[in-house]
Amino acid sequence: MPSVWTRTSDELHKEYIANTEAFYRAAGRSFAGELDAFLRAAALSLWKNSGAVTQNEVGAYNALYSSGREPPSTLLWELTGKVCSSEAPLPPMFFWSLAEKDAAAGRDCSRVFVRMVTNILLSLAAADGEISAAEAGCIADIQARLEAVCESSGVKKSKRPLDPSAYVTTAEPSFTDRIPPGRQAGQEAPQPGTEGGAAKAHGPKPRPLEELMAELDALIGLNSVKEEVKSLVNLVKIRSLRREAGLPAPDISLHMVFTGNPGTGKTTVARLLGELYAAIGALKSGQLIEVDRSGLVAGYVGQTAIKTSGVIESALGGVLFIDEAYSLASGGENDFGREAIETLLKGMEDHRDELVVIVAGYDGPMEKFIASNPGLESRFNKYIHFPDYTPDELKGIFLLHCKKHGYVLSEEADAALTLELTELYENRDENFGNGRTVRNLFENAVSRQADRLCSLDAPTKDELMALLPEDLKEDNT
Repeated sequence: MPSVWTRTSDELHKEYIANTEAFYRAAGRSFAGELDAFLRAAALSLWKNSGAVTQNEVGAYNALYSSGREPPSTLLWELTGKVCSSEAPLPPMFFWSLAEKDAAAGRDCSRVFVRMVTNILLSLAAADGEISAAEAGCIADIQARLEAVCESSGVKKSKRPLDPSAYVTTAEPSFTDRIPPGRQAGQEAPQPGTEGGAAKAHGPKPRPLEELMAELDALIGLNSVKEEVKSLVNLVKIRSLRREAGLPAPDISLHMVFTGNPGTGKTTVARLLGELYAAIGALKSGQLIEVDRSGLVAGYVGQTAIKTSGVIESALGGVLFIDEAYSLASGGENDFGREAIETLLKGMEDHRDELVVIVAGYDGPMEKFIASNPGLESRFNKYIHFPDYTPDELKGIFLLHCKKHGYVLSEEADAALTLELTELYENRDENFGNGRTVRNLFENAVSRQADRLCSLDAPTKDELMALLPEDLKEDNT
């Protein structure tokens, strides 16, 4: 049965304006751009669970802009690519600030925001006329992340948002689940804890230590991180040699906290670290299992421990990487995230020689997370901070994308890129995406170049490779 939430793109835009303007009247509109960006990211993550991405989703996506701002102009092929590569959005930093201000002033604007987001996402899920169980689960996860921030900040209780599961109209699988990526003839089935993509297993073939260290050194920037990693590897190597020589080898914790803004290479370094530990014998296989709250926490009593235990089992011999880990401790006394933490701590104790756990997220929230439980404080005593990339490092990342995909910057475009990245860096805030921002900048430049070249009858190879200054011009969205 078609969903009662189905809207035309015009109706959706009117609903979006009505909701956001009501919210801005209460909370101010200084973060309108960040709010639009968050909801567009949420839409991409949502439609990854839909039956298809069609022109209906394109119209809905292009309707997501606040009053006074420029609308997006995304095409179907662009939107499909963005959906397939999307990740679950983090609660935006303005929302953390808003929740803290609410708690201090006794307001509930942040909880109003959660209700608004839920309503808008339900309408976006119904763009194809149906709301799938997977889409409802995605909305519930985004809702839980936002509510966890409210609970952590001490925002007063308010009216509960709608329950997305009450509006499900179909159980059809998403278009990405019908042909799971990477599953080819002869490949093994997913390991426990990887159902639905909540946990992602990266199982690299064993590589020699020299090759891994060279890859670490080749990473752009991250000089302080590289030194920390090398020191850890040296410590583990010497500890192993002392044991072989019959000397005392004090126990050391290999569990770590990675702090820093998005897009600073935390997952990449975690993957390398797992392989490095395997190369020197500290871990058996060194695979990386990457999860967030949704990969550990279930919706019913007793299920979270089972789900978390399954993820731990799949990570044995390697590294369990928990992104946005602070969301596990932000939901109050009755939140299932606390059950996940207790199960995780028990697993770390039971498998102390078989498992390395790395928890990651923004600096401040991660400090609060570790301090929230004595067991976390005792097991996570090694912190590695991932700084934002400098303008030169951001440019290096852009040029790597160019080299990989066969593009060349003109001299003028090179100068324009330097200026653009310098301005982005100097005006960055907590939501600055670092490497992700550069990747989006590159993809947008490629899209504009394609639009430009389509007016030519037969573009040459050099023209197909060249990125010009006009291709780098940033959209005002």
